[in-house]
Amino acid sequence: MTDPGNWRKSSYSGEGDGNECVEVATSPTHVAIRDSKTPARTPLTFPADAFAAFLEALKNPPRP
Repeated sequence: MTDPGNWRKSSYSGEGDGNECVEVATSPTHVAIRDSKTPARTPLTFPADAFAAFLEALKNPPRP
């Protein structure tokens, strides 16, 4: 995935310019995540369907 150029920060990023958070960018097939303090570093990249499953698991963890 090349740099998607559509990085966005969470509305929970905090005061000021919100430089202490993660940023997410999407393409039709992948999701990229980077640290807003070091945007020049290589982001973590995941297939879109795998990232969606990960988020769903966070929202609805299995019950013991």
